[in-house]
Amino acid sequence: NVSVYSGVEIEDSVFCGPSCVFTNVKNPRSFLPREKKYEVTLVKANSTIGANSTIVCGLKLGIYCFIGAGSVVTKQVKPYALIVGNPANQIGWVSEYGHRLNFINKIAICPESGQEYQLHNENVTRIKWKILFWLELLDI
Repeated sequence: NVSVYSGVEIEDSVFCGPSCVFTNVKNPRSFLPREKKYEVTLVKANSTIGANSTIVCGLKLGIYCFIGAGSVVTKQVKPYALIVGNPANQIGWVSEYGHRLNFINKIAICPESGQEYQLHNENVTRIKWKILFWLELLDI
């Protein structure tokens, strides 16, 4: 029961909760054709959109973001951002496993995976594990 309209692009492994809605026109009118005014909405990979959320058109939802149930998203969403409310606001950050991150000295650890994250200039990035870094360098 998810409503996805023309102009909405959803990347791989995105969770769309029951009854979430995407819009594609900012000022819809049933008696006016608006097909040429569709705005692109991009939902990056591995994001979560909670049940009964509404995503207003023309936005980008960053990779691994988490939109809480019932939220009305009206502005861009950063990667790993935790967003809730109507209108939705950022209240924190989440890990790739969907756990809230608690930063101490700009570093946080996911309680499930043990992955480390860094907060820098109001953006979050995952710190690659050293062994994974070397495996990637060796192309294994």
